[in-house]
Amino acid sequence: MTKNPSRRDVSAAALATVAASVLPAPFVWAAEKKYDSGASDTEIKIGQTVPHSGPGSLYGVLGRIGEAYFQMLNEKGGINGRKIKFLTMDDAYSAPKCVEATRRLVEQEEVLALYGSLGTAPQTAVHKYLNSKGVPQLLLNTGASKWNNPKEFKWTMAGLPLYPTEARILARHVVAVKPNAKIGILYQNDDFGRDFLGPFKKVLADAGGTASVIMEQTYDLTDPTVDSQLINLSKSGADVFYNITTGKATSQSIRKVAELGWKPLQLLSAGSTGRSILNAAGLENAAGIVAIRYNKEVGLPKWEKDPDVMAFEELRKKYTPAIDQDNTIAFAGYGQAVTMGEILRRCGDELTRANVLKQASTLKGFHSPYFLDGVTYDYTPDDYTPMKTLFISIFSGKDWDISDKPMSE
Repeated sequence: MTKNPSRRDVSAAALATVAASVLPAPFVWAAEKKYDSGASDTEIKIGQTVPHSGPGSLYGVLGRIGEAYFQMLNEKGGINGRKIKFLTMDDAYSAPKCVEATRRLVEQEEVLALYGSLGTAPQTAVHKYLNSKGVPQLLLNTGASKWNNPKEFKWTMAGLPLYPTEARILARHVVAVKPNAKIGILYQNDDFGRDFLGPFKKVLADAGGTASVIMEQTYDLTDPTVDSQLINLSKSGADVFYNITTGKATSQSIRKVAELGWKPLQLLSAGSTGRSILNAAGLENAAGIVAIRYNKEVGLPKWEKDPDVMAFEELRKKYTPAIDQDNTIAFAGYGQAVTMGEILRRCGDELTRANVLKQASTLKGFHSPYFLDGVTYDYTPDDYTPMKTLFISIFSGKDWDISDKPMSE
């Protein structure tokens, strides 16, 4: 027999419906919390691999400034009430060590996501692994073209301008200012170097002019110097030097060009224009270098009153005073940490890997504190190009003179 509801039952049901509709939002959110590994009511665990040792140790500062930023956030209550546990692991810029460290982060530490890891070769070594596990591999400190493949590798997103984008813009600049250029190239003998090389040469070929590459030299990260390569290039007759190097090799090559008395038009990738790299080369030796720019600088009067630079400086002085005031690599790491924090903030209480990816891939329009005015992230779910607005700039020996008109592919 079906029992008819009493008036009391109907009233109770109606009151429950009304109560549910007017209860404060936090109560409703509490019922909708969703977590994957690395997230809970009290904590969000994220990871990263960078070279704290070895030939790329210059970039270990990315991890140290990330630790400082999340410590500061935690002291202020964390993100949406949760503390951030950030684990930055040393991979020594070695693919095998990167695999080991990444597996530890995923399988032992069970991080929710990774962000800001560095290097084309090391990150290639864990690319398929992280995608097979469905672990976000975000804001990579590499601009390899392979990271823009949301159909096949949706969990991986670059954090730097894509190398082919930079290469094509630099090649167009050469064709415009030196149409009969004889170009000598030094490039890192890995995917990083080749990603800059191919698109650059294709633009020259498509231009149909007389600008051409007359010599190529390679180096490995383990090489103690690049002196012999620079000597060969200087004797080749090249009047343009396309410098596709990183870290200490960049500093060495800029300094060696000056020592040799060679005076080509020099082209440099954006990732190798950090103040610490140029300081090691000698700022006077870097005068005249042309590079892509999309970011502000620290440690310069030009930017000292900029609110984002001031916020970074306050953080640096309090938490990592051993980091030099003009360390632009650290400032880049700060910008990425802020961006990762924003992605997590947007996740609210749905701290799943799928939602982390969703928030990262819809970040279009977000302005990192590291970026020049007018530059924002351009990610969409169908196109993982990090940014499309870039600027040609020339180093004066003290600062970068940035063109007032942005360029794109």
